[in-house]
Amino acid sequence: MDRLPEHVAATGAAMDVRVPRRRGPLIARIAAGAAALAACGFIGWHYMPRGLQVAAQDVRIARAEQGMFLDDIVVRASAEPLNSVILDSVESGRVEEVFAKDGAMVKKGQLLFRLSNPQRNLELLARQAEHAQQISNLSNLRVAQEAGRTDHQRRLSDLAFALEQAQKQHARNVKLAAQGFISGVALEESADKLAQQQRAYQQERDSTDTENRVRGDALTQMSTAIKGLQSGLQLVNATVDALAVRAPVDGMLTGFRLQVGETVKTDQHIGRIDDPNRFKLSAQVDEFYLNRVAVGRHATARLGERTYAADVSTIYPQIKEGRFTIELVFTKEQPPVLSPGQSLDVQVTLGEPGKATLLPNGAYLNETGGAWVFVVGRDGETVTRRAIRSGRRSNTQVEVLAGLAPGEQVIVSSYAAFEKTERLQLTK
Repeated sequence: MDRLPEHVAATGAAMDVRVPRRRGPLIARIAAGAAALAACGFIGWHYMPRGLQVAAQDVRIARAEQGMFLDDIVVRASAEPLNSVILDSVESGRVEEVFAKDGAMVKKGQLLFRLSNPQRNLELLARQAEHAQQISNLSNLRVAQEAGRTDHQRRLSDLAFALEQAQKQHARNVKLAAQGFISGVALEESADKLAQQQRAYQQERDSTDTENRVRGDALTQMSTAIKGLQSGLQLVNATVDALAVRAPVDGMLTGFRLQVGETVKTDQHIGRIDDPNRFKLSAQVDEFYLNRVAVGRHATARLGERTYAADVSTIYPQIKEGRFTIELVFTKEQPPVLSPGQSLDVQVTLGEPGKATLLPNGAYLNETGGAWVFVVGRDGETVTRRAIRSGRRSNTQVEVLAGLAPGEQVIVSSYAAFEKTERLQLTK
């Protein structure tokens, strides 16, 4: 065996062998890292907020259902007297006596209270004096007319007698002149005297007619003036009588609180007299139903365990605080015991019932007007805003015409806190 020279160093190069690099563990580590990154991304995406976060316990959710829509509303109505007569003061004055109390039953013509007004009494005395003066003037005119008529009648009688004598004398003179016993001059003088008497008689008659016509006109005018004074006197008498106020109808005196010594002004509201036996109902209705409530709509009033039929009789379309007023009258019988102001639940029918997709009526309609709702997704967490078309409403139901399918869930509580948001996320 040959040996290497001793001066040659041992390097070990003959022993180095190239070993192939192992790639399996590196790929495994890369794959594990990618998987971990994907898992983190999924978890982050899953827990990342999608829209405004809202606690599920803070909202109320209902399911859209197919059912029968009952087209009616329930309102709270108060009983009011069907017929009332308002008591307003016709005259002003001081209350001297009060004969009735608030809540008392009064009869027509019953004295309620008495006022005092010295000015009205003075006016009455002045009108009475003026009326008496005019009556005296009329009497004097009639006396003067009668005296004048008598005087004219006497003069006419005298003139008629003189005319008759002149006619007879002239007739005799005509005969005598024909026989030649008197001259033509004498006959002419008798004819002239007859003509004079005729003129005098006619003038007196004309004068009498003229004076009678003038006096008649004066009497007519004075009589008319006296009638006017009588009307004025009656009015003043009525104002004085009005100081004693009487009940215009039978009924219950309501809102009557006058005190002796109190000053009452003209047109001051004093109270009213109510019919205690017949009542109507007055209710406030949401303005949404203004175009659907009509006179003649049927209703049912409930008091205790009994119901009573009623109809809408009057609608006051003025909107106040989002409501308008309706009045209803009982069509058959009314509750046997009913007091003014007593409250009853009244169900007003607006139309015939029909099948429809329904949602519960709720506060959300005040914000959306029935144009859109928040719909809960199938995951129970994601909530999106969706446009819908709503129809009729009742106190408990809303008819959905389009945009929502039966079985879908909708938030039916108030949207005031997030009505401008497009998406929500419900959290536990």
